[in-house]
Amino acid sequence: MAKIKWKGGALIAPLPPVMVSCGDMEKSNIITVAWTGIINTIPPKTYISMRPSRHSYNIIKESGEFVLNLTPSRLIKSADYCGIYTGAKVDKFAKCNLTKEEANEVSCPLIAECPLSLECKVTEIVPLGTHDMFLADIVAVDVDETLLDKNGKLDLSRAGLAAFAHGEYFELGKKIGQFGFSAIKKKKGNKPQGKGNIPPRKPTNKKK
Repeated sequence: MAKIKWKGGALIAPLPPVMVSCGDMEKSNIITVAWTGIINTIPPKTYISMRPSRHSYNIIKESGEFVLNLTPSRLIKSADYCGIYTGAKVDKFAKCNLTKEEANEVSCPLIAECPLSLECKVTEIVPLGTHDMFLADIVAVDVDETLLDKNGKLDLSRAGLAAFAHGEYFELGKKIGQFGFSAIKKKKGNKPQGKGNIPPRKPTNKKK
């Protein structure tokens, strides 16, 4: 497959267009970011990268807290709105008909309509250039009960999450595998069996 060379650029896809809530229950804001991800397992750590000019920047810098609310496809218009308008001029919770819900470990409100919320506490702010990166510990995860199967296991396929890819939004599609499935060995004993103790008859090419 032939490829052409472009100069280095911010082109990774897909990414999660998360709605980041900040502030407190009385005065809060939502900013949508796609520059986010997991950077460590134990302790669980994440990050968001944000321009210092954004309204939410100083709110998060001063409070040291934020919540990553994972966006389902049904809320993608709200997520887009929260990413292009400033909270300095509009109440995004009210404008997008979103509901504030108290978190367990941070002062920031959760977005009740989002099926998964990650409560985060900032540990470090790293200047990078156009953006500063807020490194944070994930101190709690709030999961909608509807995402749990009968055994209490998380089933993310029920969340209907959205994805962001180079300026466009997509709805996650069908499942095509699971982690580690490429290394699963086929079970023995799956060969055709005969009846009782009689072995299966071998195929023959002889004409009758």
